[in-house]
Amino acid sequence: MTRTPAILLRRDCPAVRVPSGEGAVLPEGIAVYLVQSLGGSFTVQAPTVGGLFRIAAEDADALGLDAPASVEPAPAAKGPASEDDVWRALKQCYDPEIPVNIVDLGLVYDLTLSSISPRGGSSAQGPGAHVTVKMTLTAPGCGMGPAIAADARGRILALPGVASADVQLVWDPPWSADMTTPEGRRILGV
Repeated sequence: MTRTPAILLRRDCPAVRVPSGEGAVLPEGIAVYLVQSLGGSFTVQAPTVGGLFRIAAEDADALGLDAPASVEPAPAAKGPASEDDVWRALKQCYDPEIPVNIVDLGLVYDLTLSSISPRGGSSAQGPGAHVTVKMTLTAPGCGMGPAIAADARGRILALPGVASADVQLVWDPPWSADMTTPEGRRILGV
């Protein structure tokens, strides 16, 4: 395995420990190694602290890097979001340990959109869609589940035409590698 050059943190940096999902602060000056930068966040290995950590895009400066660009720009369409818009948004969410998005990993089991219209006049969010997603994780004990689900929810809510979103973690059926799409298998080399 080829190791990337060490990056010395330029400041104390908030992070999330992978896979436990616990918050942490990586101290200024320690060496970290970039493992992946997909979906707008960074996964780094920090040998002196022990383990993998996810660093948010807004903390890219601590790594001396620019914030990663989104995989796909949000649609500019007005009106309710479409199912295709939501699937594109979900393809920007990554498990921090696996370089495949949650859709191609087969983690998204169900996606539904229902129309919402404001009652009695205008609404702060305006009319739009309510999106419900049922997804799972590659391992039920993964502490990153809430962080991955929150990332998915945030990306859905950022879509024009989405008024609300609910992302639920489910465990039935249990995930297996057979659920990975052909594109996911290609990326993983299997």
